[in-house]
Amino acid sequence: MRVVKGLVVAGVIAGVMSVAAGAQEQQDADKKVAGGGVTAKGWQGKADPGNKQGLTVNDSKFASEGSGYRVTTGPAGVYWNPANVGKGDFTVKATFKEPKQTYNHPHPFGVFIGGTQLDTDTPSMIYCVAYRDGNYTVRQFTAGKPSQVVRRTVHEKVAKAAGQDAEVTQEVAFTVKGDKAECSINGAVVWSGSTADVGGASFDGQTGIRVSHNSDAIVSSFALSK
Repeated sequence: MRVVKGLVVAGVIAGVMSVAAGAQEQQDADKKVAGGGVTAKGWQGKADPGNKQGLTVNDSKFASEGSGYRVTTGPAGVYWNPANVGKGDFTVKATFKEPKQTYNHPHPFGVFIGGTQLDTDTPSMIYCVAYRDGNYTVRQFTAGKPSQVVRRTVHEKVAKAAGQDAEVTQEVAFTVKGDKAECSINGAVVWSGSTADVGGASFDGQTGIRVSHNSDAIVSSFALSK
């Protein structure tokens, strides 16, 4: 009985330690990126409101690289060019190549639609992002308050990296037709819904790039089309 009781206690302790480690993993502090700021011509950026460390978009870096962009974060945030406003029926897409995992767990990349008040602390938008471990999620901000549309979910078409130092590439797209929108990752629709599914939010608005914190990726083929 003592052995069994000891095993039970050990199991409980291990479980508690595992939960604590998981919580710590999800709460890694935002790092500062040297030489940060948005330097890509025509683009702007904003860190998520309420950053606990008081970091801003200037603690991340969004710069032109080749025919695309290199985004290295710092705090999570969004990047946009005011010329890329989606209205009516449209598609916005981009390809993200992550050379390697920069922290001890995956951080996601993707695109957003319906953006308003992005340069304030009360932004609104809907975004779809992919993780290098084969997961995706759909979330939104409503007047600065975040909420889940689809919780982190595995999908067979979301690319899965072979290891922490392995490169992975994801193509993420949002297509809007009337009051319906669908997110595709690597050509497969992973979510579709109407404005009613996102609390009546409009899909019209600014489009752009959504990036998590503490991450690094090359963005190519960003495009907004009718």
